[in-house]
Amino acid sequence: MPLSARIALGMLFLAAGLSGCDIFNNQPPPSTPATQPTSNSGSYTTLEQSVHEQINQYRQSQNLPPLTLNAEISKEAKAHSQAMANGTVAFSHDGFEGRVKEIGTSINYRSAAENVAYNQGYSDPVTQAVQGWIKSPGHLKNIQGDFNLTGIGVVQNAKGEYYLTQIFIKRG
Repeated sequence: MPLSARIALGMLFLAAGLSGCDIFNNQPPPSTPATQPTSNSGSYTTLEQSVHEQINQYRQSQNLPPLTLNAEISKEAKAHSQAMANGTVAFSHDGFEGRVKEIGTSINYRSAAENVAYNQGYSDPVTQAVQGWIKSPGHLKNIQGDFNLTGIGVVQNAKGEYYLTQIFIKRG
């Protein structure tokens, strides 16, 4: 497929890119102290760090607090991106409730949301995805949402396609 066709296809997927998915679980506040958020930058790729930085820069520009990158949430985001990149699951939010349930085993949360993106053929796939999310009302709602934790997974497959997943969590 010619590069221009791949770029057009990538833009189609990014533009169509499924509106952000929300799930709310109004758990009561934990009776024991919640697990502290972790941010182990050594375990994140440069692309994942870039998503985190760009999203927080946007939130700061809107006078919103930054999101803390969390390893447990990122593990779920990465696994979903990997499954989409491998073709194990379609480019979608399929399995979101399961990812949130797994996150809930270690983090008490009140609400969760997810953004996914796909693109190919760009020199900066992260900026392409983040800008696409910002231009999409559903994705933007998640970016601007009342969340305090995030997890990010970015995977490139052998075809050069990038799959990005960002999960947003509001700690309970």
